[in-house]
Amino acid sequence: MERYDLVYRLYDEYDAKTVREFQEFVDVFPPVDSRVALEHWQDATDELEARKDEIRADFAAGETFAEIAARATRDQAFTALDLEAKYGRAVNVLVLDVDETLRSAGGTDNEIPRETLHMLTEFHEAGVPIVICTGQTLENVKGFAIQGLGSEIVHSGNFSIVYEAGTGVFTPGHGAQTKQLLFEDLDEEIRTVFDDVRSRVLPDAPEDLRRGCHLQGNEFNVTMKPNYETGSSQAREIIDEALVYLIDLLADAVGSALDLESDPDSVTAWARAFYADQDPEIRAVLESERAYPEVDDDLPDELADVLDRIDVAYYEADAAEIGSLELNKVVGVERAFDVLDVAEPFALVMGDSKSDLRVMEWVADTETGIAAAPEHASRDTLEHVLETDELVFDRGKSVDILRTVYALNRLARLE
Repeated sequence: MERYDLVYRLYDEYDAKTVREFQEFVDVFPPVDSRVALEHWQDATDELEARKDEIRADFAAGETFAEIAARATRDQAFTALDLEAKYGRAVNVLVLDVDETLRSAGGTDNEIPRETLHMLTEFHEAGVPIVICTGQTLENVKGFAIQGLGSEIVHSGNFSIVYEAGTGVFTPGHGAQTKQLLFEDLDEEIRTVFDDVRSRVLPDAPEDLRRGCHLQGNEFNVTMKPNYETGSSQAREIIDEALVYLIDLLADAVGSALDLESDPDSVTAWARAFYADQDPEIRAVLESERAYPEVDDDLPDELADVLDRIDVAYYEADAAEIGSLELNKVVGVERAFDVLDVAEPFALVMGDSKSDLRVMEWVADTETGIAAAPEHASRDTLEHVLETDELVFDRGKSVDILRTVYALNRLARLE
């Protein structure tokens, strides 16, 4: 019988919704010191196994279909079938952004939901490496990873953190390869520019920016964050102002490094125009802040050569940042794959921002993965996901994609 027919039969003849509810209860039941509560959990476990046994006995690949029924909805199971038919491969590594992907300040309590954490442990137990790929600092990511997933997974040797959008990679349990500072490979000219910007970014800032922003504790990137709730109108206003200020400060640092100080106003105008051309969101901010320049002369080649290597990123009501285009999430993920020995990757890439889009496009171009994004992702990221496999999930519901991929991996095992 065709797999599609088997999945139709599974969801038509069995109460998969109830099986899934029992599974979710058993999986995320909190640790308690109560005999009554533990008895209730045991009763639910027994009922779950009885219902799974019915499916196991009725299908040739009974264990596979019992687990699919317990983890995936009907729509998720059929999406998994479509993915298996299209790619013929199981996902063998997860590449996951954190903020607004695994967790969402807008729709949850800003913690990774317990059902998501549990599904990640299921993948870990199945031997699938996990790569957390984020713009956050290493210490922040280590903290929530150990708290949420547990020290055993984080230090298993099958877990890696690409942090600060690719400036460093941390893979515990791999000796000399455990922590790699990729920014140390950059040439002195670029590192000097970043050192200059970092040393002046807050001391030289206007008073309202000093009060309204703080620096994220990065090892290399320079990231201005709001001292207001992310997404609020106050955060939006201060980050828009910070973006203009950061571009101007970068222009001054590059002008000093190239000895272009004789015409600092022109350097500032060129830098604003350069980054406005790179990103329509940056252009919109410059226009709204009345900072979009009128530039008559062509950008000098020596200035263009440096700016071509430095990224300015804008995250509405969240952050303004400069980083190196030679260091990005793709570079970090490649290094993580090398350390984890993922020789023939087929990755699930989940993210919401332009930096995540680069990884999604990389796996699409190399035919080494699939992409998923939340419905509130950046426009270009969402367009890419919709144009590929349409793996879009609701805010705070990253678990839905993990369950779909869990079903895909189960189906891919069938002969």
